[in-house]
Amino acid sequence: MAQRPKLTFKKRERERAQQQKQRDKEARRLEARQNRVKQQSSDSQEDPDIAGIKPGPQPLADQWEQTGGEDG
Repeated sequence: MAQRPKLTFKKRERERAQQQKQRDKEARRLEARQNRVKQQSSDSQEDPDIAGIKPGPQPLADQWEQTGGEDG
């Protein structure tokens, strides 16, 4: 009979460790979610290299525009 309390104690320690691990994991998930939100808000600023570019065909630059006096 002396073994039962020992096994129950060990089981309770395992359960506590598992619960702590779950709490730690949930905290990491929450922190990752918050970091993702912060990153998305900072990504909303437009990149200066691609500022003004819209999806789809882009207008031709002035040097490529055809004028009435040339071959075309």
